[in-house]
Amino acid sequence: MSAHIISATRAKIEGCKNPIEGNPFATRGDFARAVRDICSPTLPMLSPGGARLRLGKTAATYEMVTAELEGYARLLWGIVPLIAGGSAYDEALPRILQGLASGTDPDNPEFWGIPGGDQRGAKDQRLVEMAPIGLALAMAPEKFWEPLSAATKANLTRWLETCLTRPYNDNNWRFFRVLVALGLEKVGHSFDRQPVEDHLARLESFYVADGWYEDGTTRRYDHYIAFAMHFYGLIYARLHGDKDPERAARMVDRAKQFAGDYLYWFGRDGSAIPYGRSLTYRFAHASFWGALAFADVEALPWGQIRGLVARNMRWWSKQPIGDENGVIKLGYAYPNNLMLEEYSADGSPFWALKAFMPLALPAEHPFWTASEEEHPLDDSASSLQPHAKMLLYRNEGHAIAVSGGQSVVRHRNSPAKYSKLAYSSHSGFSVELDLRSAEHGAFDNSLVVREAGDGLWRARETSEVEAMAGALISRWRPLAGVEIESHALVAAPWHIRVHRIRTDRRIETLEGGFSVERVEDDFTVNHNTSRETGDYCAAIFPTGCSLIADLAGNRTGQMLYAAPNTNVMFMRTGIPTLVTTLEPGETVIACAVTSSEAADRIEALIAALPELGRRFAQLDLGG
Repeated sequence: MSAHIISATRAKIEGCKNPIEGNPFATRGDFARAVRDICSPTLPMLSPGGARLRLGKTAATYEMVTAELEGYARLLWGIVPLIAGGSAYDEALPRILQGLASGTDPDNPEFWGIPGGDQRGAKDQRLVEMAPIGLALAMAPEKFWEPLSAATKANLTRWLETCLTRPYNDNNWRFFRVLVALGLEKVGHSFDRQPVEDHLARLESFYVADGWYEDGTTRRYDHYIAFAMHFYGLIYARLHGDKDPERAARMVDRAKQFAGDYLYWFGRDGSAIPYGRSLTYRFAHASFWGALAFADVEALPWGQIRGLVARNMRWWSKQPIGDENGVIKLGYAYPNNLMLEEYSADGSPFWALKAFMPLALPAEHPFWTASEEEHPLDDSASSLQPHAKMLLYRNEGHAIAVSGGQSVVRHRNSPAKYSKLAYSSHSGFSVELDLRSAEHGAFDNSLVVREAGDGLWRARETSEVEAMAGALISRWRPLAGVEIESHALVAAPWHIRVHRIRTDRRIETLEGGFSVERVEDDFTVNHNTSRETGDYCAAIFPTGCSLIADLAGNRTGQMLYAAPNTNVMFMRTGIPTLVTTLEPGETVIACAVTSSEAADRIEALIAALPELGRRFAQLDLGG
C-alpha cells in the first residue's frame, strides 16, 4: 500500500515547483534565501521599464495596469526588509529602482496612472499598492530613495501624495495612507498630516476589546485582524512610536493581548486554520508573529515566536504552491482559482512576503538568537473567543475552530469561508460550486437543508450567536419557515453539535464532518474503506479518517464524494455525512464529529461512541 501512496503524492506535486521547498528555515540566512527564491523567478517577467509585472492572465475587479502594479509592488514586502536588514539583492534592486522611475513618470508608457475611482464607485487598488513603496522609503531610504534622480524623486512623491486626497475603503485600507506618510516623512517631503491623523483615529475606532479589532464595520474577525490591523499597527509603533508614543503604546498592548488568542489558530506542525477571505496570501498568516519581532514586542517568549514563524514557513515549503518555474500561483495549499475572491489577481499571493519583516532586524536580535521552541499548547488546551464567535480546541496537534458563524459579505463563497460549523488546520474547508447537488456543494462541516424533492441546498449564512462558557449557540434561518438553533460544545477529540429545527414544511437535511484527502480510490487499487451505517458515517482513506456519528437516532450515514478542487487543502476529498428528511414541526438532531491522520485509529473512535452517546444523553441543553 505504501508504494501506491507515495506514487499518488508525487503525482499530486508533479508540475508544481515550490520555490522554498527544502528550506529548513533554521537561520536568518535561510529566511533571506527564501525571499530571493520566491522573487527571482518573477524578475524576468518584469516589463522592459521594470514597473509592471504580469504573472498570468487571471482578471480581477481592477484593470490590468493596476494588477501589473500589484505584481511589482508586492515583491517589496519581502525585498524591503531583506535590504533594510543589510542583505544584498543585486539581481532585484536595480530593476526595482527602474520600476519606480518608469511607473511614476506620466510620460512613460509604463506609468501606473493616477488613483481615482471607477464608474461603480469602487476605491482604487493603487492606494493599496502604494503602501510597500512608502515602506521602502521609510525603512531603507539610502537604497530606495537616494539613488533616484531629482526628476524621479519629484514624480514619486507627487504620485504617492495623491493618497492624501483619495477615498479609501473604510477598513484596514486606511493604514495604507499611514504607511505612505511614513515614507514621505522619512525622505523629508512635507505634506498635510491631517488626512493621516483622520485615518489613524478612524482605525482606532475599529478596536473592540481584548486585543481584537474589526476590519472596518463588517463584524468580520479573521486573519485580517492579524496580518492587517495588528501588522500595520506594529510597523507604525516601531517607525513612528517616538513621535506618537501614546497611540503606539496602545497598539503594542493590543497586539500583546491578541497574541494569546491567535496562538490557538496554529497547529503543532505550523499550519494555520484556513478561515475567511484572502487565503491566497498564504504565509502572511505568520506575519503577525514577525511584526511582533520587528516592533521588539515579546508578547510570547522569543523562542515561541520564532517557532511559530519558522514552522509555518516549513509547512508551506511542503505544499505544491508554485508553477513549473517556481512562481507562486493563486490558491491555497495548491493552485486553485475556485476559492478566490473577485479582487484576486496573479500578483496577489505575494502579499505572503509580509512574513519576512524580521529580516529587517539585526542578526543579534533575540528573535534570531533564541532557540526555536515548540508550540506551547497541547491537546488539552481550548479557548472560547467570543469576538471571533469561535470555540477552539486541539486534536493530534491540529488547531480546530468550532464556529458560530460570522457576517457573510459580498465576496465569493463567503458562507463557506465564514459560516461553516467548524474549521481545521489539517482538513481545511470546501467551497461550493453548485448548490443543486451535494457533491458540488461539498458541504463539509455544514448543516444544509432544502425543501423536500426540490430546490437548492441552503447553508448557514447570517446568524445570531451567543457565546458562553464551553459552548456556542447560533440561531439562523436557511429558508422561509425554517428556524434552526445550533448548539456546539467540545469533548476533545470530538465536538458535539445539536440542532433544534422548527419547520413549516417537509425538508431534507444533510450534515457533513471533516474532509479527508481522497487518494488511491480507483478500481485498480481501491483503498477507500469508508463506511455508511444507520449510526454513523466514516470516511477512511490512506491519508486518515473522519467520523460523524448520530447521537439522536434519527439520521443515516452517507458518504459524499466532493467535486474536485472544492477543498482549499486537497484536490479530491471524501466527506462523511448524516442525512434525514424532517416533517413539519420541531425536531432535535445531534452528532459527534472528529477526525484523525491515522486511518487505523477509526476502530478506537467508533468504540468510544457508546460512552459519548451516554454523556450526551445527560446534557441539559435547555428548552
